[in-house]
Amino acid sequence: MQPYTDSRQQGLKSLVTGGAGFIGSHVVDELAAAGHEVVVLDDLSGGFADNVNSAAEFVEGSVTDDSLVEKLYARHKFDYVFHLAAYAAEGLSHFIRRFNYTNNLVGSVTLMNAAVRHGCRCFVFTSSIAVYGAGQVPMDESMTPEPEDPYGIAKYAVEMDLAAARRLFDLNYIVFRPHNVYGERQNLGDKYRNVIGIYMNSVMQGLPCTIFGDGKQTRAFTHIADIAPAIARSVTIPEASGQVFNIGADTPYSVAELAEMVQKAMGRQTGIRHLEARKEVLHAHSDHSKARRILGCAGAITLEQGLARMAEWAWRVGPRSSREFEGIEVERGLPSGWVKPECTKA
Repeated sequence: MQPYTDSRQQGLKSLVTGGAGFIGSHVVDELAAAGHEVVVLDDLSGGFADNVNSAAEFVEGSVTDDSLVEKLYARHKFDYVFHLAAYAAEGLSHFIRRFNYTNNLVGSVTLMNAAVRHGCRCFVFTSSIAVYGAGQVPMDESMTPEPEDPYGIAKYAVEMDLAAARRLFDLNYIVFRPHNVYGERQNLGDKYRNVIGIYMNSVMQGLPCTIFGDGKQTRAFTHIADIAPAIARSVTIPEASGQVFNIGADTPYSVAELAEMVQKAMGRQTGIRHLEARKEVLHAHSDHSKARRILGCAGAITLEQGLARMAEWAWRVGPRSSREFEGIEVERGLPSGWVKPECTKA
């Protein structure tokens, strides 16, 4: 999908948090192409400065920094806020609760407070299908969320607070619940999240693709080009105001199937290594009829096509070293593949 252009958007100012990251940088590209003046706020904990579109102003900092957030709002008088900054590691969130809630919930509230104070026209928030929890497939927006991990709990709390802010302060908002997004610019060196990036990074190093459990878990995998334009364009659609949208691919695949497909796309067979099963939702995929009806979007890129595009990019940029998360708060029950070497000593 090509970046959209709209003369009505020329000169509007948008803040994109997490704009140096994977999804955020693609949304920045779409907004810049449409004529927005874009400011990116990112602490580079998971993103890279060279991901940021050259037309955007880049500010290195955290959404939890109330003083910095206030200064940015006061200086730029943002029309729109696209809040994509988050530490999106569902499984790991059980073991980093304090970090999770500080970054994903308190940071979001910091941005919302400023949006209310400065009269932001619309606050666009990327939530997650993690809010649904287990046993609700296909997931649709009419279901009552029952998140099972701290990451999903934080995302749903922000959704509820946005609804409360709309009722009290008339803060306009749009919520997106994307899922299993992959593609160019994904952080290949993060071993805790983004399974396709993890697998491609492993294959490039000649390592097997690791699977927690039997690999029968199912997910629908979404190429970035099928969601970034819709997120950026949503603020131009009046019917989207105050709405929650599932957005992404329709067809679920098992993790075992995915591992084989990634190796085929990479043109290299490195095998599969099974690890002990971890606590996670076994089956997760969404209904996207609402997004198709109101936003006019539909997944156009098949998994095979998307993997081929990402594989070409991955080989071009090369493998990345996986970094250990340095702030593990609870080590009890930490999956074996995530245990640091010093944690395994007797």
